[in-house]
Amino acid sequence: MSAAAMTERHPTLQALDVPELRAFIVSRFFGVMARSLLHAALAWHIFDLTREGTRFGPAFHLGLRGLLEFLPVIPVGLLAGALADVRDRRDLIAIARVSTFLCVVALWLGTGSVGDELTLVYAAVFAHAVAWGIEFPANQSMLPTLVPREIFPNAVIVSAMVRNGAFAAGPVAAGFAIDAGGVEAAYGLTAGLYALSLLMLFRVPRIGAPGGGTPPGLAAVKEGIAFVKAQPVVLSAMALDMVAVILAEPAALLVIFAGEILELGPRGYGLLAAATAIGTASASIILLFRRSFQRAGRALLGAVFVFGAATVVFGASGSFPLSVLALVVAGAADQVSQVARSTLIQLSTPDSLRGRVSAVNMIFISASNELGAAFSGFFAAATSAPFAIVAGGLACLGFTGAISRRTTALRAWRTLP
Repeated sequence: MSAAAMTERHPTLQALDVPELRAFIVSRFFGVMARSLLHAALAWHIFDLTREGTRFGPAFHLGLRGLLEFLPVIPVGLLAGALADVRDRRDLIAIARVSTFLCVVALWLGTGSVGDELTLVYAAVFAHAVAWGIEFPANQSMLPTLVPREIFPNAVIVSAMVRNGAFAAGPVAAGFAIDAGGVEAAYGLTAGLYALSLLMLFRVPRIGAPGGGTPPGLAAVKEGIAFVKAQPVVLSAMALDMVAVILAEPAALLVIFAGEILELGPRGYGLLAAATAIGTASASIILLFRRSFQRAGRALLGAVFVFGAATVVFGASGSFPLSVLALVVAGAADQVSQVARSTLIQLSTPDSLRGRVSAVNMIFISASNELGAAFSGFFAAATSAPFAIVAGGLACLGFTGAISRRTTALRAWRTLP
């Protein structure tokens, strides 16, 4: 297709014209669905093992799981980010997914056949966190190399739409698999999805190592951190997401809402866990056909505010339909936040630093997700799950307002100068 013909097509269609991007996002679909399915299955497994006969209840153990997921993030993530700037990124993703595949196979075979299943689950949680620490920087920094800069925001939306569809499908599949064959059936399905993701990943050509990267080591890590510190817009975007999700992310406690408050079974839990992803998928479809964000900073601030408000509604609701609706709205807001933040960070970073900056971003994201899970779990154990969610959502609203008032550069940032 000629260059003139491409410029006449919608940027989203131009992005889909790139075969490397198509293979990448299909691989990502299977990988993300496997990851979300595994996340839901592990939560249900921990809930089932700890709701009776343990000294601490499920909320504490779900918080402990979040802490274990966070522990390897900083050392592994920073080193992996440096490697992603001097090694082929596709190879790093493949290594991480093979490691996770083996971890899931161990869960599949070990469930029901080992004496201490909780120890097996926690070991798998930690090993998976290490593998994810390796994959994330390479995954994030690889996408900008597949398409031209002018259509990159649309490539982000396409990738996000596929990812969010996978996020929605994973928990639903986990609920039906657990209901039909127990948690070991969910682990078996997860292993199959990881195998499919690897097959598709190898259809993405090796691009080779980026040029100009500092060799892996302390100097390379410091270079990435120094870049983020010198970019107030990038730092503000990362910090806003981290604090908001630490305070207001309800994901870690969904299994408690499903099992104890709303009194749902595994299928109901799967639907509740998928509600946020349904919202993100719906928002990504809308974003797919609209003009890409030019004021990504403003979009980010507005989306985080809506996310906090929806979290408050979810925590205060005792109704299944209202709870699902609140999570759908939160997911839609989170999708806008993700697209705006990814566009802002990736387009503010040179390619030779993208791996390390993505690693710093991963630390912020993992700090928000995993530490948020630990915070909400321990806070709910000390108070109650609804109180922890409502209080966190209100704190998120206050923090977002403070960032909006103080960071004028974030509000003014534009995609194209």
